Amino acid sequence: MLYQYLTVAIFLLGAVGVALGALATNWVLRPKRPQVGDQRETYECGLTTKGPTWVQFRISYFLYALIFLLFDVETVFLYPWAVKFQVLGLFAFIEMVIFIAILILGLWYAWKEGGLEWL
Repeated sequence: MLYQYLTVAIFLLGAVGVALGALATNWVLRPKRPQVGDQRETYECGLTTKGPTWVQFRISYFLYALIFLLFDVETVFLYPWAVKFQVLGLFAFIEMVIFIAILILGLWYAWKEGGLEWL
């Protein structure tokens, strides 16, 4: 029993050692000169920024991302179910109908609250 824990501990120490070794090698080989002038400026799309660089984004961007994630997860669960549809039987079909109904309810709520409007 302890032999299995020893194997896991050796792999864990090896992983930590490789990570620390990579960081140490990077620190030793990196250029040591201080940054001066334009190197410390904010650089975006090849153009010098105008105005403040910290800008607040509208919440609608995040709502779109969450709704996309919701339906992306739905797709991840639907594909394996569709592949094994014939084997799973009636119980799995009823469960998937309930799952899809909950997702449709979420889409309806997002639509009702205006989460899908791009203004």
